[in-house]
Amino acid sequence: MSVLVQSSHGWVLDARSFIDQGYTRCIRCKNNQKSRVKCCFKRQYYYIVKSHNSVNKSAAADGGNTEPLQKTDKPPKKRKRRHSELNQGEVDSQAFHEKIRSVIKEGTKSLVDSARSLGHLSGMSDGVTEPLPSQECSLAALCEMAKELPLVDDEEQEECTQLLVTEDGCTSHVDLFSRVTENRTDLATVVTLMGDEYVIPPDAGFLLSDFTRIQPLVHYGRRFDLIVMDPPWENKSVKRSRRYSSLPSTQLKRLPVPLLASPNCLVVTWVTNRPSHLRFVRDELYPHWGVEVVAEWFWVKVTSSGQFVFPLDSDHKKPYEVLVLGRYRSSAAENSTSTSEVPVEDQRLIVSVPSALHSQKPSLSDALKPYVGAEPKCLELFARSLQPGWTSWGNEVLKFQHTSYFTLTPSDDRGDAPEGEATEKPTASPVRSPGESVTVPPPRTDA
Repeated sequence: MSVLVQSSHGWVLDARSFIDQGYTRCIRCKNNQKSRVKCCFKRQYYYIVKSHNSVNKSAAADGGNTEPLQKTDKPPKKRKRRHSELNQGEVDSQAFHEKIRSVIKEGTKSLVDSARSLGHLSGMSDGVTEPLPSQECSLAALCEMAKELPLVDDEEQEECTQLLVTEDGCTSHVDLFSRVTENRTDLATVVTLMGDEYVIPPDAGFLLSDFTRIQPLVHYGRRFDLIVMDPPWENKSVKRSRRYSSLPSTQLKRLPVPLLASPNCLVVTWVTNRPSHLRFVRDELYPHWGVEVVAEWFWVKVTSSGQFVFPLDSDHKKPYEVLVLGRYRSSAAENSTSTSEVPVEDQRLIVSVPSALHSQKPSLSDALKPYVGAEPKCLELFARSLQPGWTSWGNEVLKFQHTSYFTLTPSDDRGDAPEGEATEKPTASPVRSPGESVTVPPPRTDA
C-alpha cells in the first residue's frame, strides 16, 4: 500500500512503494529467452533530505514542478528586481496563497505528525549513496518524427490495439505510434523496444503519440471512470530550460475527453501555481468538456524528514501544487438514477516525498479509489510512466519505464505462474500484438 496515513485532512503517500508493488512478479524477455527478475525503482530518486530555504528568483511562481533537490554549497545567484511593484500575476498568486495557507500548514502538520508516530518520515538514511543516473528520453523526438508519416484513415485501420506479449510469452514487432499496446498478462514484463529495455507493468495499455495521432485511443473501445492529466503547461522556467515542449492552454480543449469519459467520470488535472492556469481549468476547460468542478486538492511536497521542500511562504516556488477534480456530466449521466457516486471532499492534501526527476508525480490511485467505484477503468493523459491496470497516453509515455530508473536483480520467485509463463487475463480488453525490436514510425509531441 502506498497510503501511510489517512485522515480527514488527506493522505500521506509513499510514492516509490506504489511503483515497486507493481513489479513484485516480473519476467524479462530478451532474445526470445525468459527469466524472472525483481524490479525496484531506484531509491535515490526519492531520497530528498534537504529543504530549499532559498530559491533562485528566476524560477517564477508559475512553475510548480519539483526540481531535483540536491545538496549544494554554492548559494543561488541573486538577480535584481526590475520593478518594485508586483505584477498582476504575482498579486493573484499571493492572494491565492493566503487563501489556502492555513489549510496547507495545519493539514500538513497533522498528517506529518501522524506519519512520524508510525515511524515514517523519520529522515533516517537507508544507505542511499549512489548518484542520480542521467537518462535522456528520446521518445518526444521520435514522436515529432512520426508526424511526417501519413495518417491512416479510420476505415483503413482495422486494428487499433496490439499485444505486447504473444501467446508463447515472447515479444515481437509492435507499432507504438498508431495502436494502443497492451500487456494483458498479470506479470510485469521487461521488453526491448526501439533498442532500449522498458519495464511494462501488468494489465497496462499505452499509446505513444501526440494530438495528431490520438485517434487510436478514441477507437480503443473503452470509456473511462477516471481520467488524470498532467499537461505540459507553459511557463518561463520551462521555456528557459527547454526540458520539454509546453502546450498553450487553449490547445487542451482539443483533447477528446467527452469521447473517452464514462458518465460521471472523475476528471483530475494537475495545475501549476499560476492563477491563470487554475482559472482556465475551472472556467474554460472543464465547462468546454461538460465537466463540473467538485473539489480542489493540494499535493504537498516534503523531505524525508517531513519538512516542506520549499518554505511555505516563499515568494517563488511553493511546496505544493493544485489538483482540480471534476465530474463529467453527460446527458446519459443526467438521465441516470445512479446513487452510487461518492461526493468528493474539498481541500484534501496529498503529502509525499517528491521524486528528484522533473515532473514525476505520485500516483493518485489509492487516494481516489473511494470516488471511482469498484474495478474502475483508468486513463492518464500526458503520462510519463505506466501504472498497473491503467491505460496511458503521451509523447513520453514510457519515459520513466526505462530500465535505467530501476534496479533489476535475478529472482527465483515463481509465484503462481508456471515457469517462464505470463498468464493472460481472460477479461482483458481487445488488444494487440508484441514488442521486441520495433518497426515503428518515428514520433511526435504532446504539444
